[in-house]
This record gives sequence, structure tokens and C-alpha cells, in this order.
Amino acid sequence: MKVSLFITCLSDALYPRVGEAIVRLLAKHGVKVDFPPVQTCCGQPAFNSGYWNEARKAAKTIIEAFEDSDFVISPSGSCTGMIHHYPKLFENDPLMHSRALDLQRKSYEFTQFLVNVLGVTDIGATFPYKVTYHPSCHGSRLLGVKDEPMALMSAVKGLEFVPLPFAEDCCGFGGTFAVKMADISGAMVTEKADHVKETEAQVLVGLDLACLMNIAGNLRYRGEPVRVMHLAELLYEGVTSA
Repeated sequence: MKVSLFITCLSDALYPRVGEAIVRLLAKHGVKVDFPPVQTCCGQPAFNSGYWNEARKAAKTIIEAFEDSDFVISPSGSCTGMIHHYPKLFENDPLMHSRALDLQRKSYEFTQFLVNVLGVTDIGATFPYKVTYHPSCHGSRLLGVKDEPMALMSAVKGLEFVPLPFAEDCCGFGGTFAVKMADISGAMVTEKADHVKETEAQVLVGLDLACLMNIAGNLRYRGEPVRVMHLAELLYEGVTSA
């Protein structure tokens, strides 16, 4: 099977180690990952701002980039979720609508692919730290990614999981929302960081780099020593240190 990595803008530009962790974890399970270099932004900023013509251009590039892939995996529930809007973008174009539906059917957030497609929950990792988890809005609500990360973390030796109070509350990033409504966004992430502190966790993990970047920035600004990681990073670190 041809498995391709949809890296997303933030991972490509700021957190390439997350993509590397995903590729190396999958390699341990016999999955060789392809990387189409023509891929670009999923178009979500334009889509959310009402610029659908611009969003269609980005979506067409993504559809073409992964046309020959059997599976498309991503470190972002948000960007994977955007692919689910592609059929709506092309509802008046039968050919592109069909191609968009095909991409939607074969696209998975990383933990979805690992647990639901490969059937892997225990990857043999050890991570002896107190960990809490932030479920991002798009991943948990749009894609329904809830049980998969919990199954993976529960199998990690030494990991002490601490539930995050009001975990399903938005972190306040919301893409362009953080720019347009900066004061409200700032209040929301401050509240989220307060709840992270309540857990006394050493590590915060999540599945969306935009959310993690937002929360990590607030924690660092306040001098809090909480380590913030994508779950793929935690799992890979746990495997290599086991």
C-alpha cells in the first residue's frame, strides 16, 4: 500500500520533528511513507475567512498531490478535518467532487491510522512522566478522534495520565480567530493553561500543533516548566529510550 504524509504548514515550517517521528514510528511497523513534495496548505485559512475561490486552488493542489496514494496521514486533526470540507467546495464540479470524496475517504489523522487501520495500540514505549492531554476541537469533534490517543497512551509503560479539567474547551487559537479576536483568544488560552497547571503534569500532549503552539506560548510566557509535545513525539521518544 502507498501511504503518504500530509505534513501540514506548521509541522513543515516549525515542527518538522513531528513528521520525522511519524515516519520513523510507522517504519517500525513495516510502513514506508511517501512524501509528495508538491503538497501545500490545505486552504483552511482562506476557507474559514470566506475566500472559497482561493481555498479551492489550495484544495485542488492537495487532491492532485495525493491522487495516487492509498492512505494519507497527517499530524493534524484540523488539517485532516479541512479535507472533509473539500466535497462542499466542489459540489458544483462533479469530477472534482468525486476526487475530493476519494481523498476524504482515505485521509486519516495519525492516531486514527495507527490504531484503526494498522491495529496498533502498544508500540513498546516507555515514558515515566506525568502526562495530561488536550483534545483539539477539530480532531475530537469533526473527526471523532477520542479513543485512539487514549489507547496509545494507556499502553505506554511508566506514563501516569492525569485528566485535564475542562479538557474539551477550546484553547482559543482557532486559526484566524486568534488574529481577529486576539483578546478573547488570549483569555481562552490563559484559562486552558491554568487547567494544565492544575494537573501538575510534567508534559502536555495533543494532536494539533496549532493548539500546542498556542498553549506552549502561554505557558512559556508565564515561566511554567511544562513540556509540550505532539503525541507522535512522545511515542517515538518512548520507543527510542525504552
